[in-house]
Amino acid sequence: MSDKRNFALRDEEGKEVGIFSGRSPRQAALKAATRGVTEIRLREKGTKKIHVFRGERVSVKKPKGSPAWLPKKIWKSNVKKLGVENLPEE
Repeated sequence: MSDKRNFALRDEEGKEVGIFSGRSPRQAALKAATRGVTEIRLREKGTKKIHVFRGERVSVKKPKGSPAWLPKKIWKSNVKKLGVENLPEE
């Protein structure tokens, strides 16, 4: 089993504004999309790779058999990978 990896969320100016962890870039991107981020650029910590995703979230009814404490509507996120970029050498 692979370990969790850390991904830094970058804004339009290239500043890192948050950290999301997951076993894959997609898992970290889903976490960012759940918080409402639509243009997702994740840099894998320790590398110069930037994973680019487009994210969305929609409000859906809670699934059958879910716990009683869950609200009637929940956020369901979805992401589409647009590609991988490399940071320019400085």
